Amino acid sequence: MKSYVVVGLGRFGTEVARRLCELGCEVLAIDTSSSLIQQVSNDVTQAVVADARDKEVLRALGVKDFDCAVVAIGGSLADSILATMNLKELGVGHIVCKAHDETHRQVLMKLGADRVVIPEQENAARLARSLSSFNVLDYIELSEDYGIIDVPLPKCWEGKTLKELNVRAKLGVNILAVKQGGQINVSPGADDRLEAGSVLVVLGDTAALKAVQKQ
Repeated sequence: MKSYVVVGLGRFGTEVARRLCELGCEVLAIDTSSSLIQQVSNDVTQAVVADARDKEVLRALGVKDFDCAVVAIGGSLADSILATMNLKELGVGHIVCKAHDETHRQVLMKLGADRVVIPEQENAARLARSLSSFNVLDYIELSEDYGIIDVPLPKCWEGKTLKELNVRAKLGVNILAVKQGGQINVSPGADDRLEAGSVLVVLGDTAALKAVQKQ
């Protein structure tokens, strides 16, 4: 299970936090507003009234142990920058930030944010879906509910052929390619045997892709 810290529970941050939880992730939501924390407390793993501008508070919450932090602070550019700096200094492995505009985006990128989104350009549900996938190396959204993912071969599929797995009938997905040892087998055959360490390129709707990730 992947784990996330979401800092800032405005409309965008709240939607990201809820969507991540719906997708099966562990979510710690942080905001300085007790009313906003109360509104989201039943929809996430844990919700805490805390100030992300205080590095020691973040340290006490154990944010360095989370896979990813999403900084969605809305009102203050300075607060957003300080929270991002604190998370970076505490060693959070992956930091995604919300920006108000292109200038804000450039500042956050210079501070070391791994990804910066401008809400007017990126839907919160889409961001949550692209962040949440277990073991997913890449995600390409084709439509609201349809996409392509790179996913490491599930252990229970090792040594089996595509015919034996019959994933199209059982899970509703199509395996477009198999990556193995730096080579890509496009349109693999039904009798091709899948080897440990392979990466599958899988096409399907959101529910079907999630089912593949849980194998």
